Amino acid sequence: MNKVSKIISQFVFLSRWLQAPLYLGLILVLGVYVYHFAFKLIELVASATQHNEYAIMLQALDLIDVVMIANLLIMVIVGGYETFVSHLNMQDHPDHPEWLDEVNAGTMKIKLALSLIGISSIHLLRTFIDPSVYSRETIIWQVAIHLTLLMSALIIAFTNKLIGH
Repeated sequence: MNKVSKIISQFVFLSRWLQAPLYLGLILVLGVYVYHFAFKLIELVASATQHNEYAIMLQALDLIDVVMIANLLIMVIVGGYETFVSHLNMQDHPDHPEWLDEVNAGTMKIKLALSLIGISSIHLLRTFIDPSVYSRETIIWQVAIHLTLLMSALIIAFTNKLIGH
């Protein structure tokens, strides 16, 4: 029975590699965001003289939103792979990000929650700059979702701190 248990354990441990294609898929999604960013940037530059300051600001917020989502994707891809699949062994690489040294499931949750709050903040700012485009109900829902994300991040951070002690 010990040999069967060892084989099952090894099989379960190897199952983590089933996540690798998911991370590769997210890399493709990141490529789509890069393409989208480039297209929107070219569009902004080409029509810059035709827009007022507020229109340019809204387009800039759209670009910032794309960058923040791309950052979120990087955190999920790199941090998730490092945490759940296999070590990247990039400690000696000159571009090794500091946050990767502290990666674990708890810190990943907090970083992801903070990224979602940042993305939500950009959407709220966009809404508040031009509120006439949105219904009152939409604005209320956006604020409620943002506050929910904030509370969730605080609860996750508090829980992580409790577990850490």
